[in-house]
Amino acid sequence: MADANAEPAAGSSSSNESVTQIEPIRMPTIEEMRAQEVWNNCAVKSVASGVMGGGLGLMMGLFLGALDNPITNDTMTGRQQFVFTAKQMGSRSWSSCKTFAVMGLVFSAAECIIEKVTHIICELSNHYFKVLTVDLLLSKKKARAKHDTTNTAFAGCVTGGSMSARGGPKAACIGCAGFATFSVLIEKFFDRHT
Repeated sequence: MADANAEPAAGSSSSNESVTQIEPIRMPTIEEMRAQEVWNNCAVKSVASGVMGGGLGLMMGLFLGALDNPITNDTMTGRQQFVFTAKQMGSRSWSSCKTFAVMGLVFSAAECIIEKVTHIICELSNHYFKVLTVDLLLSKKKARAKHDTTNTAFAGCVTGGSMSARGGPKAACIGCAGFATFSVLIEKFFDRHT
């Protein structure tokens, strides 16, 4: 066995450099825990997602509205063309803003509610009711109160179906399937869940 006081061999680092310092775990403060509780609220998450979605839609509308090549009369002056283009950009950006705000709000609300309701169902089946059918339905995943791809697929289906519901049931079904597929693909692309 080697002596602890022996000098390190040539080419190896000293014992002080090889020892990694472990920092103590810092417990969250009361303010941090309260802020976390605020952000765990479905209404807060949904409104924040709606506002961020609206901002994204506004920027995309401005960008894509500027790329439009409107057919203008040759008789329009430069100022008239500028005003006409600005009005089109404004209407397109406002339309995109509303669409993305609704999309963000509905998706976030659906995902959050699905997570919370699934958690409540699991808790009820585990502790209080012990109904055979609920136990059979939840037997594979008893603790589903987590963010996973299944919740994303259901939230995508709700969002796509509700946004395309004006087109009728067929459009709602296609919107549901399309948005759910897109949501799952994005989720897998970012690989947030292992």
